Amino acid sequence: MKVKVTHSLRGRLLWFLLAAITIAAVAQASIAYRTALQDADQIFDYHMQQMALSLRSRVPLANTEEAANVDTPVAGNDDLVVQVWSPDGVQVFKSVSHARLPQRAVLGFSNVRANGTTYRIFSIQSNSQTVQVAQDLAVRRSMAGNLALRTLGPIAVMMPILMLVVWWVVSGSLEPVARVRKQVASRQADDLSPVSEAGLPDEVRPLVQELNLLFGRVRTAFDAQQHFVGDAAHELRTPLAALKLQVQSLERANGNPEAHKVAVGRLTAGIERATRLVEQLLVLARQEASAAGGAPRQPVDLAGVAKRAVADLAGLAQVRCIDLGLQRADGAAIEGQPDALMILTRNLVDNAIKYTPNGGTVDVSVVAEAGTVRLRVEDSGPGIPPEERERVFDRFYRVPGSDAAGSGLGLAIIKSIAERHGARLELGESARLKGLEATVIFPA
Repeated sequence: MKVKVTHSLRGRLLWFLLAAITIAAVAQASIAYRTALQDADQIFDYHMQQMALSLRSRVPLANTEEAANVDTPVAGNDDLVVQVWSPDGVQVFKSVSHARLPQRAVLGFSNVRANGTTYRIFSIQSNSQTVQVAQDLAVRRSMAGNLALRTLGPIAVMMPILMLVVWWVVSGSLEPVARVRKQVASRQADDLSPVSEAGLPDEVRPLVQELNLLFGRVRTAFDAQQHFVGDAAHELRTPLAALKLQVQSLERANGNPEAHKVAVGRLTAGIERATRLVEQLLVLARQEASAAGGAPRQPVDLAGVAKRAVADLAGLAQVRCIDLGLQRADGAAIEGQPDALMILTRNLVDNAIKYTPNGGTVDVSVVAEAGTVRLRVEDSGPGIPPEERERVFDRFYRVPGSDAAGSGLGLAIIKSIAERHGARLELGESARLKGLEATVIFPA
């Protein structure tokens, strides 16, 4: 028969504890029976030995055939069988018994199988006679069983009480766990408040604490998602409204070639800005999904990533006559996600190109130092005022007075990727180019 395995902690505890109580009771019964049997053996062996000695010390029984045919009871010892033989082997005495024992005597103690049972026999010999005292071992086993039952009586009474106590203690100890389960099960999907830890045992409290931490992280993620959706809707509303106005302006300029050209240019620029914003939103959403999904990491050559990013954006820098170059590229490998690190590097270089005036300079460096690898992007643009360097990491925030087209998501994406790789993003002033210096510090 296949035993069904229970996955209930309460069921397991009750099963094992009650099984342990039952096994202990059976083991104690076995030990009590064996101990009682040993004690009975010692007592009855001594009794048989004393009886045989007392019969040997008496006057020799008559050595007659009539005496041998007479069965004489042994007072008070109906369970004992006594036989006496003369020196020439003639049985001269036999107690009242239906047992037919072998007509032989082994001096001392021995066990003999006869009449479908086993007898314990003690034999002793003197000059005038041989005395044999026998007892059915079933008598001893019966007595040992009675003694064991007397010993186990209190245990048999207490065992059900002990089982009830175990059931009550286990059920009471697990009641807080059931309460937490009911509390979580009765919640709405948007209820992420902490679970009460009152009355929880020490073994369960860490689990509930981790569950509360998880609720906190999920609540933070939900809040960030709601803010993101709200900010995205707000940011998309402005370029879409501008596109609508530009379309209307294009319709009004149908009869004027110059006005029509200007309207088409504005519409094209608006579409490009909206496209850029949507692309940045998609990149941000993809990065957050990648962070939540735990994309696998591998060794990445950061200098190689920087070289590819510079090569990809060289055409954009050339259009504006910006000197874009890789100033230093130390060989250094870090653990990370190649696609995410490429997005981080491209955004850093793209931001530098975007905010650098025509004819300016943008330099990229990968510097390997003791314990760290630094990705540094410097430009000769206006930089960011110190009081604004923390706010620029917020989504959709742009420095007041900035004329460059942007969505305000570039640095937010960069910071998100950097934090996911255990890196630190720092903004400062370039000592050489006098513009912005953005540095991402990775652990080696």
